[in-house]
Amino acid sequence: MKVEQIYTGCLSHAAYYIESNGEAAIFDPLREVQPYIDRAKQDEAQIKFVFETHFHADFVSGHLDLMKKTGAVIVFGPTAKPAYKALIAEDGEVFNIGKIKVKVIHTPGHTMESSTFLLIDENGKAHGIITGDTLLIGDVGRPDLAQHVVASLTQEKLAAHLYDSLRNKIMPLSDDLIVYPNHGAGSACGKNMSKETTDTLGHQKQTNYALNPALTKGEFINLVLNGLVPPPGYFPQNVLLNIKGYDSFDDVKAKGTTALTVRAFEAAANETNALIIDTRNAQEFAKGFIPNSINIGIDGSFATWVGTLIPDVKQAILLVADKGREEEIVTRLARVGYDNALGYLKGGFEAWAKEGKETDEIISASADDLADMLYNEQVNIIDVRKESEYNSEHMIEAINMPLDFINNNISSIDKNLTYYVHCAAGYRSMLFISILRSMGYKHLIDVKGGFNEIKKTNKFKLTDYVCPTTLL
Repeated sequence: MKVEQIYTGCLSHAAYYIESNGEAAIFDPLREVQPYIDRAKQDEAQIKFVFETHFHADFVSGHLDLMKKTGAVIVFGPTAKPAYKALIAEDGEVFNIGKIKVKVIHTPGHTMESSTFLLIDENGKAHGIITGDTLLIGDVGRPDLAQHVVASLTQEKLAAHLYDSLRNKIMPLSDDLIVYPNHGAGSACGKNMSKETTDTLGHQKQTNYALNPALTKGEFINLVLNGLVPPPGYFPQNVLLNIKGYDSFDDVKAKGTTALTVRAFEAAANETNALIIDTRNAQEFAKGFIPNSINIGIDGSFATWVGTLIPDVKQAILLVADKGREEEIVTRLARVGYDNALGYLKGGFEAWAKEGKETDEIISASADDLADMLYNEQVNIIDVRKESEYNSEHMIEAINMPLDFINNNISSIDKNLTYYVHCAAGYRSMLFISILRSMGYKHLIDVKGGFNEIKKTNKFKLTDYVCPTTLL
């Protein structure tokens, strides 16, 4: 039996490829499916099944395109009700792939249709479990997401189901099974995930707080729900895309990678109310950009920030990109359901500036510059890192306004005052400033290199408060 984890770091996402005797299956594929098809061709194998552990919230799965391109059968666990042709498996149902077997274990809790797939090798020995978001390494999937799609599925109800699934279906399994989760650290589908992407079930029983056998159901519910922050706004929209279906990725890519002249780009921006996303490096963006464009750098958690800060996945988008990266950008947008990219600016920002079009820029100051300013006068400082980062250590003069919740804080920023803005390294601060710049806030200065550079100077007073945790 061949089992391969295909991990995509920018989404903290794991898909799985298994193969035996010329037959293959894909579990929880990403939107662009050609890599899975190419992988099967290497083994001269036919993709027989596409298994989905649940209706995903943080990405749009590639199951429909895989079915259309390979003839593979889509398999969901019990209670799933997709709007397209799929096999809805029964709890305990077994599927044959070459000489191996895949057994469905219905494990509701993260969602009601959530299922775990037990892999059984050629000798009939259980090898591992593909758990989706039921069991993660160091954590379990958050049970508060389904209520954003079905109001009656409260987080308390789902957490209770998750407790039962773990105790009755997962924990009785053999300790030597390998746990293959759908996500790793950095995903918003959990809160305490390890950087490791696989582990043995036995080790998870020893170290994962959610598998503590001494926990009562009430204690488990409180622990799992404690500390959850609101999920990104695109999550419910991705769930619906995964349930109802979506456009072919090939069509989405073809439209999004259309090269637009400066004239066509400007016309599209004026006629469609498209949002201009500039994906260049933050400091390159600061030197010059198209007015009202937003900087979300491709060399970062691009798709996650798009999904967090752009509320409607149907939003029309125009792209400014470094040459040669246009397809990558459209792909990463499509992974989280943003299929309405209209094209990119041919020749990039340089072409725009060369034709004499209006441009804008953002002032960036070094950490040393900020230290000099603080020495001579009172300065307004905004720290846009997460609350947990801020609580761990921050400048005593800084006010915390996490980028994730920018809309909650805009009203407290005075358009007439000057603010110095920083994050950890400069990615999020430029995003924050570019959004406010498009709304008429002209006096925001970026701190180059962020908190990393601030610490290096040894010129600032920093707190060392550590936020307490209630996790066992």
